[in-house]
Amino acid sequence: MHITQPLALLGGLSPAAFMKRHWQKKPLLVRNAIPGFRPLLSPPQLFALAAREEVESRIVLREGQSWRLQRGPFARRALPARKRPDWTLLVQGVDLHDRRAHDLLHGFSFLPAARLDDLMISFATDGGGVGPHFDSYDVFLLQAQGQRRWRIGRQEDLRLQEGVPLKILDRFEPEQEYVLDPGDMLYLPPRYAHDGIAVGECQTYSIGFRAPAQAELARELLQRIADEAAEEAGEPRLYRDPGQEATETPGAIPAALSAFAQQAMAAALKDPAALDRALGQYLTEPKANVWFSPGSAPRRLRSIELDARTRMLHDRRHVFVNGEAWRAGGRDAVLMRRLADRRRLEAGELADASQAARELLLSWCEAGWAHANGVEP
Repeated sequence: MHITQPLALLGGLSPAAFMKRHWQKKPLLVRNAIPGFRPLLSPPQLFALAAREEVESRIVLREGQSWRLQRGPFARRALPARKRPDWTLLVQGVDLHDRRAHDLLHGFSFLPAARLDDLMISFATDGGGVGPHFDSYDVFLLQAQGQRRWRIGRQEDLRLQEGVPLKILDRFEPEQEYVLDPGDMLYLPPRYAHDGIAVGECQTYSIGFRAPAQAELARELLQRIADEAAEEAGEPRLYRDPGQEATETPGAIPAALSAFAQQAMAAALKDPAALDRALGQYLTEPKANVWFSPGSAPRRLRSIELDARTRMLHDRRHVFVNGEAWRAGGRDAVLMRRLADRRRLEAGELADASQAARELLLSWCEAGWAHANGVEP
């Protein structure tokens, strides 16, 4: 993607200009962001997706001032009637199950793939919504069917209502209001208050982004680094204190034990690439409800494409795929990074791959992480 070229998706702004002016700063309304856009899934197809065990789905119903939240999967007969107003079906991770949704999500590839999360579809009957709220992450709200009225506002009071199953703002103070038609899109930065109400039956696509909390990230990375250090160390080294004397202050932590703890941390972090490796593995770890069906590998690769569920990233030393890390260098590293960026390699590009790289790619095909076109066995 040429990041300095105007993009209709961003209202004629280039990706570079959008990131500088709007990303995590202020909203952007784009009329006709995708001309002629229509829903990728019909309501019955979306309902069928919500009935599957591996798909995360929720129903939100509003009854006067009361709210109800139900979690899927939902059999079709369990869904409210489409003629009933004030209810919403939310289906997460549609990009993992529909190739068109996957392609739409990756139309935002001017942003790091490490930040892309998923595409959620919100189906709502007239008056349906999830109440005024804020998200802790950036979101693009693309209208796919019907109309939705959005009220938005930057407010400091983010206190939530008590006693409701949703995170609804206690005192919502909208500043602007827009009605979106199919193909229109609204970008909102994190913590920007908003409330979307369906005008008739509608579908809205939410392109959301990952924003890990600092404490959560630290905990995850330290655990991974510790596990890796333990595997490399083999037999565990236990604390020993043959010189410990009798003490009159048993509640005091021995200085030798404190020093042993510091040595343990230093040993775990002695590899300068350990933190980068743990981060890449964490960021590419598939979600808990994602699994892969084993595939087959042809004898000769002509082209290869990553599965929609596969997460692939890279840094200066490694490539990461679905929670695993490989050291990469030379021409193979260039090729693998290109696959992570574009999610596909053609025959001419694969011609430069070493035998080891080709065997690795074929193993990914056998695992279902990628799909190849080639000469069958």
